[in-house]
Amino acid sequence: MIRIWGRSNSVNVQKVLWCCDELVLPYERIDAGLQFGRNNEPEYLAMNPTGRIPTLVDGDYVLWESHSILRYLAMQYGESSSLYPADAKARASIDRWLDWTLSMLVAAERPVFLAVVRTPAEQRDTEKLAADLNAVATLWKMIDAQLQGRFHIEGEHFTLADIVIGSYAKRWFGLDGVERPALPNLERWYLRLATRSGFRKYVDFPLT
Repeated sequence: MIRIWGRSNSVNVQKVLWCCDELVLPYERIDAGLQFGRNNEPEYLAMNPTGRIPTLVDGDYVLWESHSILRYLAMQYGESSSLYPADAKARASIDRWLDWTLSMLVAAERPVFLAVVRTPAEQRDTEKLAADLNAVATLWKMIDAQLQGRFHIEGEHFTLADIVIGSYAKRWFGLDGVERPALPNLERWYLRLATRSGFRKYVDFPLT
């Protein structure tokens, strides 16, 4: 049985759970992180020295970092799936979006999420929040352009790129009280993602 350590409202855990749903892969999830603790205890740190979530345990194999976990699951259990195709060019095209998400989108999105979701309105730096929102919007405009004429991020097939970017799109569209530019390709794609069972079960919840 696969075990996934991490709280269900973590976007990084949600990506992995969504991937398991796409692969029809059974697992056990164990709460860890924030109010649940455990991720700074010796037992957890022996598995994952970063103390972060998620951590995947598959038999005697232990893996951390959410995008590495996604790749592993797709390669190990999704041989016939289009999530992470074997073709080198197709795989590299997906990888660039997984890397782009970590190197650019997460860094820009996190301060907005913390300000809007986890900071009382009276304590927010509104000027900084406006600048941060503009920075994130610029990145979502890139995705909107990428989706022009495409059904999914990398063409006609649903891949790991859609899981990863779709999880953060929930955080973008789930923000209350902010103005977002009209991005019709992004919105169309997001509405399609919202019909997938993994999105509905693991991602489509109020932000906390």
